[in-house]
Amino acid sequence: MTTSRPSRAITKAELEAQIEQQRVDILVAASRWRSATRPIDDGWRTLMRFKAPLYTVGGLLLLRLGRHPGRLLRLGRRATAGALVVNRVRRLLR
Repeated sequence: MTTSRPSRAITKAELEAQIEQQRVDILVAASRWRSATRPIDDGWRTLMRFKAPLYTVGGLLLLRLGRHPGRLLRLGRRATAGALVVNRVRRLLR
């Protein structure tokens, strides 16, 4: 029976060291995650700061475009063409 006690103590110490290392790894990973997502979080906070005005402007635009659906289609075509032009210019500049 005396041989099992040191073995248990050693095993316990190894497990505690392993748990401590896992805690450190989790803290490091969380810190990296926070630093990687900081720009997205900052952008989201900025967007949320202007939430009420954005809702108001968006509602007015939808109201106006809802009354004249042809304008919405024309706007969609222009936005698509503009996006394609911007994409083509980016490719040419590379």
